[in-house]
Amino acid sequence: MYRYDEFDATLVAERVSQFRGQVNRRLSGELTEEQFKPLRLMNGVYLQLHAYMLRVAIPYGTLNGKQLRKLAHIARTYDKGYGHLTTRQNIQFNWPALVDVPDILDELAEVEMHAIQTSGNCIRNTTSDQYAGASAEEVEDPRPYAEMIRQWSTFHPEFSYLPRKFKIAVTAADRDRAAVKFHDIGLRLYKNDAGETGFEVFVGGGLGRTPYVGQTVRAFLPKKHLLSYLEAILRVYNQQGRRDNKYKARIKILVNAEGINDFTNAVETEWNAIKDSGIDLPREEVERIHAYFAAPDFEPLPATSTAFETRASEEPEFARWAKTNLAAHKASGYSIVNISVKPIGGIPGDITDSQMEAVAEIAEQYSLDEVCVTHEQNLVLPHVKKDDLYAVWRALKAAGLATANIGLVSDIIACPGLDYCSLANTRSIPVAQRISERFADLEQQEELGELKIKISGCINACGHHHAGHIGILGVDKKGEEFYQVTLGGSGAEDASIGEIAGRGLSSEQVVDAVENLVNFYRKNRQDNERFLDTYRRLGADPFKEALYDAA
Repeated sequence: MYRYDEFDATLVAERVSQFRGQVNRRLSGELTEEQFKPLRLMNGVYLQLHAYMLRVAIPYGTLNGKQLRKLAHIARTYDKGYGHLTTRQNIQFNWPALVDVPDILDELAEVEMHAIQTSGNCIRNTTSDQYAGASAEEVEDPRPYAEMIRQWSTFHPEFSYLPRKFKIAVTAADRDRAAVKFHDIGLRLYKNDAGETGFEVFVGGGLGRTPYVGQTVRAFLPKKHLLSYLEAILRVYNQQGRRDNKYKARIKILVNAEGINDFTNAVETEWNAIKDSGIDLPREEVERIHAYFAAPDFEPLPATSTAFETRASEEPEFARWAKTNLAAHKASGYSIVNISVKPIGGIPGDITDSQMEAVAEIAEQYSLDEVCVTHEQNLVLPHVKKDDLYAVWRALKAAGLATANIGLVSDIIACPGLDYCSLANTRSIPVAQRISERFADLEQQEELGELKIKISGCINACGHHHAGHIGILGVDKKGEEFYQVTLGGSGAEDASIGEIAGRGLSSEQVVDAVENLVNFYRKNRQDNERFLDTYRRLGADPFKEALYDAA
């Protein structure tokens, strides 16, 4: 993983010192909340419904044990003993006192972490495939390119005050685990027919009140031109994006208004004017960054593990966990371990200080000191020997982190909703908890197969409901909490926007309605097809009828 150099360290230290002065001025009354708002947002501090919230950047989701232990310490010392994993692979602390935030940022700097550009109208944390560097599917590790984007975009003077926030994601596998088509810019690294590796560039994706699937602005971009092409896109957006209406200020609105062909022509014109001006990195710098992500020295191991297979045959609970929570690793004798942070009845994405410390210890002992946060609010141990899987499972189980539900109906993405957020119309967390409790039987979940439920407490779509196989959107109806259901969304390589099923459902009705959908799917699927595939085969109407059955 990348390590700070002297420039990173100086930059972060100076920002913390600057913000400490700004906080002191706010606490003394010298700054009003309105004057303080743009300053705190530049440092990842939000004012939520009940308290300030601090969002900490985790570039492309990658952490080591020392960093995770620091996050545990912050949760315990400055918060209420937990953190919340986000869909941008970051972590949020919901209850820090404003007076303590500069001290928190100082402590984060000790382990090469910060909260810069986790909010505001700037380029946010670049996300990537949570299996990056480990996946058997990837063309190459996408994280060096995410790191190049991080360095290029941090405090970029031209893009510090964009029309709206801007999100970039990078993947290098055919299976898209980073939802690249729902980003302002999505990048898919692949090999073309000539055997060259480069990027397919998507632009104009996004969720919120006007969801769009990103469109291809360039089918193949040589890797060496990555930064200059991104700069061209950002320049066109910065110059032409609307600033008179924040609801129409995202790049997706510009792309839709101009049309992809005209937008592409504008980008290509800008790129041709700047691509030879020294924006792209020299080969030596590219190689330097790649060196930070060199593959570990994996031990030469047999593809199968007798110890693993014996334990799996003896303990059905371990075997179920292994079936749902493991993924194929590129190195023989290793596995990728998914850690569910979605216990039945729990709050999706919340992890306690003691659980963070447990994961840090497991990562240090069994995963080459590496952990990754996923955009689905879970964790990954990327490099675990198959011989060690049983020991890892036992340690996770002791920490309450061994739920065998990755990708299943109870692995729900949910925003904090009205329990925390001042923008929300409804509560998301209780609905997620009740749905997971309704489908608590893990054997039943496994039989249902992949089923993505995503819940947002308002139209801003922080819970990605548009991209859920079943999406749930909280709406206010004359002061009461209601929930609108969308069907058929996907955030994967087959990206699609869910269709609104019909009228909103009350809090008392929504869980029963989800069960109606699941029961209809179970009765009508063919050859163990996914919920999404059954929906696409049968169409919306029978699912809508099932949804409102007895509602």
